Amino acid sequence: MAFDRFGRNIHYLRISLTDRCNLRCVYCMPEMMIFRPPAELLQDDELLLLARLFTGLGFDKFRLTGGEPTVRAHIVSLVGEMARLPGLESLSMTTNGLRLEQLAGPLRQAGLQRVNVSLDTLDAGRFKEVTRWGSLERVWRGILAAEQAGLAPVKINAVVVRGYNDGDVAGLARLTYEHPWQVRFIEMMPFAGATELQKSQVVTAAEIIERLSREVDIPQPLRNGELDGEARLYQLPGAAGELGFISPVTAPFCASCTRARLTADGKLRLCLLKEKEVDLLTPLRRGAGLDDLRQLVLDGVWHKPWGHDLARGSVPLNRVMSEIGG
Repeated sequence: MAFDRFGRNIHYLRISLTDRCNLRCVYCMPEMMIFRPPAELLQDDELLLLARLFTGLGFDKFRLTGGEPTVRAHIVSLVGEMARLPGLESLSMTTNGLRLEQLAGPLRQAGLQRVNVSLDTLDAGRFKEVTRWGSLERVWRGILAAEQAGLAPVKINAVVVRGYNDGDVAGLARLTYEHPWQVRFIEMMPFAGATELQKSQVVTAAEIIERLSREVDIPQPLRNGELDGEARLYQLPGAAGELGFISPVTAPFCASCTRARLTADGKLRLCLLKEKEVDLLTPLRRGAGLDDLRQLVLDGVWHKPWGHDLARGSVPLNRVMSEIGG
């Protein structure tokens, strides 16, 4: 088991499979983004060795992220290898959905359990504006394919950006009337790259709830307002699905955080919004044994920060979002 100095059991690992993406969302990266050479990233054998190391330390929940994880070579076989790891209870993925129509079935058969699909608007024109590239129709077909394949419950992630898609939250919320999905509205967080946009165009969860109350219906809190992971859950009256509100800026959930992140270039990042990282890839390639790597992880987890310092104006600038993994 891996505990930090505050007594939190850190058992949830978000694994970035690649820094590459087949979209260029305005709040995430510049359109002419330059990615790392593949040789600088974790190779399949290295990734699986570290995955086994983490499950051996009690990490029982993996989420595969990117960049865009479905553009990683051998993605289906990698999922299959991870799904067979002893002690792993939950294996999910966050994706932009562009390749789900082809991959949902094979990924489910390999052992993937659930998907979160990033979808910031149902308007094709705004989708193009926010993502710069991509096809809303393809993403929609991917969502339906995921549901049909049994990658359920499907969760829709919408980062709400003032002036881009804040007028689309009602349409997204209405999806829950007909579909047993969880539509999650996420406050935009500041990182390197698009920092000024990320700081100036945040739409808070409170604003979104107020807007839904005016334009759709009053969302009713579930579970007495307690967190479900990082989301506070609500439901529109009569809806089949749920709404989730993730508020890292205005209502941080650091006290209940059980997450760590493994970046595509082999760094263990203990807080999404803190720059400090533990390099695992360099010692691995220099011949470090499993005991040495295990101790590096345990020491890193022990020093996991209590939380971020956005309220004090501290913004992580050493990586853009796609280089961390959501």
